[in-house]
Amino acid sequence: MMLLALALAPALAIMIFIYFKDKYEKEPIKLLLKNFGLGASASIIITFIIGAFGNFFLPVTDPESVTQQFIKAFIVVALVEEFSKYVIVRYVAQKNKEFNEPFDGIVYAVMVAMGFAALENILYVFQYGMANGILRAFTAVPAHATFGILMGYYMGTAKFAATKKDKIILNLTGLFIATIFHGAYDFFLFIKFIPGISIGAFVSLIIGIAFSRKAIRKHQENSHFR
Repeated sequence: MMLLALALAPALAIMIFIYFKDKYEKEPIKLLLKNFGLGASASIIITFIIGAFGNFFLPVTDPESVTQQFIKAFIVVALVEEFSKYVIVRYVAQKNKEFNEPFDGIVYAVMVAMGFAALENILYVFQYGMANGILRAFTAVPAHATFGILMGYYMGTAKFAATKKDKIILNLTGLFIATIFHGAYDFFLFIKFIPGISIGAFVSLIIGIAFSRKAIRKHQENSHFR
């Protein structure tokens, strides 16, 4: 039970934080939980997809190949995972009538991301133990949150864009930005055979958090209900 609590606590804390950052018109708890559950379900499906895709189509035949690790980080892992979250936000949350201000993009994207991160975290913590859970509470889970916030910022803007073309561009920009930050974070961790390079993952996380704070503040200021 302690391991389960440790695995779930970071995602729960981030969800509560984002919920209260939605100052002016909070989202229904039932819909938030639905998106969280869909994110968790996506985690299971994507685990199998990444395994199959990576092993059969883009296998890492040389663990110390920077190029292969780059492809794994940005395409096999980051793009596949972020696309799965994007689809849920785009076709479940964004189409719902409760999605009625730009900040809602951040809220729902984070809920999906935390569903994904929570289940992933449970698997890692039960496999590698408490020390791994403590480390991930300050790294991997917040990283997933920043990917969600950055994606959600653009998808929240897209919902209220003037033209269909603008909506498409903004939605895809959200997917692209989340994939870039996710890929960079993973890439620096994957090439750990280069001494000291893993610090790049923490640098990318810090930059992502800084951008996320700006995104939250900007959408709060642009709320229709302010």
